[in-house]
Amino acid sequence: MTPLATTDTPLAEVLDADLAERITAAFGHRTVGDLLHTLPRRYRQHGQRYDKRELVDGERVTIIGKVTAAATRTYSTKQGQPREMLTLTVTDEDTAFRVVYFAARKIKFLLPVGTVAMFDGTVSRFRHSLDLKHPEFLVLRSVSGPGGQLRGSGDLAALARLSAQIDAEGGPSLFDRPLLPIYAAKEGVTSWDLLGAVVTAIRALVPVVDPLDDTVRGAAGLMDLDEALRKAHLPETTLDADRAGYRLRFDEAIALQLLLGARRRFAARDPAPASPVRGDGVRAAMDARLPFELTGGQKSVLAEISADLARDEPMNRLLQGEVGSGKTIVALLAMLQVVDAGRQCVMLAPTEVLAGQHHRSLSAMLGDLGERGRFGAADQATRVVLLTGSMSTAQRRAALLDIVTGEAGIVVGTHALIQDSVDFFDLGLVVVDEQHRFGVRQRDRLRAKGRDGTVPHLLVMTATPIPRTIAMTVFGDLEVSELGELPGGRRPIATSVVPARDKPRWVERAWERVREEVEAGHRAYVVCARIDGETADAPDGSPKVEDDDDKGDDRPPLVAAVELHDHLSTGPLAGLRIGLMHGRLPPEEKDATMAAFASGALDVLVSTTVIEVGVDVPEATVMVVMDAERFGVSQLHQLRGRVGRGGLPGLCLLVTNSRAGGRAMERLGAVAATTDGFLLAQLDLVQRREGDVLGDAQSGALSALRLLSIVDDGEVIEIARRHAEEILDADPGLDSHPALAERVRRLSGSEESDYLFKY
Repeated sequence: MTPLATTDTPLAEVLDADLAERITAAFGHRTVGDLLHTLPRRYRQHGQRYDKRELVDGERVTIIGKVTAAATRTYSTKQGQPREMLTLTVTDEDTAFRVVYFAARKIKFLLPVGTVAMFDGTVSRFRHSLDLKHPEFLVLRSVSGPGGQLRGSGDLAALARLSAQIDAEGGPSLFDRPLLPIYAAKEGVTSWDLLGAVVTAIRALVPVVDPLDDTVRGAAGLMDLDEALRKAHLPETTLDADRAGYRLRFDEAIALQLLLGARRRFAARDPAPASPVRGDGVRAAMDARLPFELTGGQKSVLAEISADLARDEPMNRLLQGEVGSGKTIVALLAMLQVVDAGRQCVMLAPTEVLAGQHHRSLSAMLGDLGERGRFGAADQATRVVLLTGSMSTAQRRAALLDIVTGEAGIVVGTHALIQDSVDFFDLGLVVVDEQHRFGVRQRDRLRAKGRDGTVPHLLVMTATPIPRTIAMTVFGDLEVSELGELPGGRRPIATSVVPARDKPRWVERAWERVREEVEAGHRAYVVCARIDGETADAPDGSPKVEDDDDKGDDRPPLVAAVELHDHLSTGPLAGLRIGLMHGRLPPEEKDATMAAFASGALDVLVSTTVIEVGVDVPEATVMVVMDAERFGVSQLHQLRGRVGRGGLPGLCLLVTNSRAGGRAMERLGAVAATTDGFLLAQLDLVQRREGDVLGDAQSGALSALRLLSIVDDGEVIEIARRHAEEILDADPGLDSHPALAERVRRLSGSEESDYLFKY
């Protein structure tokens, strides 16, 4: 008799020790609960028909059919020993399979004509036949009728013994079920291993306490958890399977939303430095001298942010907007509102190149309003200070002094700002640029630098459009504002795909277009996916996006920035002033190169993706992206946003060696067809799935999601979010919901869950 178990019982106490060890090694499952949250990949139905056209070589299939013909013949092995080969014709509904056994001396007596059996193996095509060579089998009904002991081979034989044991105890037969679960196998663990383990675990499982109360279950139309854990694996109908899977995905969604809701509430507990708008401060002075009219979207978002900053409750807001939508000026005006209240602001950038760019652009926009303490500064002036890890000791000491004394109203920097050695006089606002480059804990370390127990307001910005389901999961602890329209003067960017494999002349034309733009007084970017011939991919953020249709020995090597710089300088772009930028250059050389390009001392900049975000050179009108298939959709959208920023038409040329008709070419065609970043972000999410799009920097909780997909389960997430808010409103610490609290606590790798238990 199997011992009784709960979802917390270790697998080794329920299963054979060897099987438990193999499952743990393959899947990481350690408890019964872990195992039961591994759902079947599909279900094999009795009477389910196979479409010959859909079966491909090497696919693992399970057939349940009748042996309609059998033939044997003798052959000799390489050692000259006689062997008997058995060839069966097995009909599964109206599809016939040829089943071959090369050592059939015993098997032929177990599988005579008329036998109904299950066969599990890898299908191959030979002429017009579908072959299964030496599959595992299980006799379901012998020619003498259904009675007798189940007999089989391999893992199915072990499953037969388990089924016989269940039958002896009066339980329903595994193999008479209308739906037979098929699991994704891993090395050392077959689908049948998992089925046997799951059935054993379910038989041992005592009734599971449901963490959700009847009210929530009824409102969301949810199956009871105990029933769901059982019917997800052994359903009677496809509706049972669907409802059970929905319930288990809902559990993950509500645990995540409870965690994020708790974060929001925890952040609101400590006071923030209220910073109302002043009519006579530096913000008003900046407003008065703006050389352009803010768009309606900018005015609306700024009003939301200003209202948040005026309260003594910490702002937690995500500002997302298209490339060039004007987020920086909105952030600057918000920072000046805080400076007017006598406090400091920080702008955190992911790279030194971007930090330097922000420092220069903010200083340029402010003019004498940013020169506090210098001759000729405006009366209301503040000071903008840069802090990065590569600064000299003297530069760093001077910056730290300005920060700790409060002389610096706006501090721009990289991760160096997060270090313990950086102390602020009175930090009132943290602005994080390109949020996807920073984790939750990184931004919180900076916010912990508030004065006298206050928590600085937080504004995170991104030009990478974020689909709603991601906003609800990764950034679910933030209010979201969007900038959709482009400021006046911005022109749409024309994008074309250059198929280098099929039309090499088009590549030559691309360089001619670059020369034409430079001769017209404009500048050009050329972006590469790696630095040099010895570096597989650029260490400064270049992706590794591949498609099956782009693999093969005939695929040319990636173009390297160093080599292309030399080639262009002596070849297609000879005579032009060409610079080189990549992540391995010393910081001072990167700054000098970027400054030379911005000033016009360079015509063309060959670079890796260090110029992906934030770099602003209004005279740049054309970009050539080499090996464009190696970049994600959203990243290509980001890159092309570097051109056309000065009121001139922008052109982006995506050079690729992808084959026509392949998935990579389809993806590039989508980028060329639209400049709608939100549409492209959704496409990126669907094609690459959330793991690739999000990376692992945002939230450890996401790595704990076994079943929930933020691509496919948007509706589940929305419903769970609504119920999570209702639960937290009534019970912020989940004191009356201990089972739910435990689910949240178990979001593995998630230190963020600690927020829930600080109430």
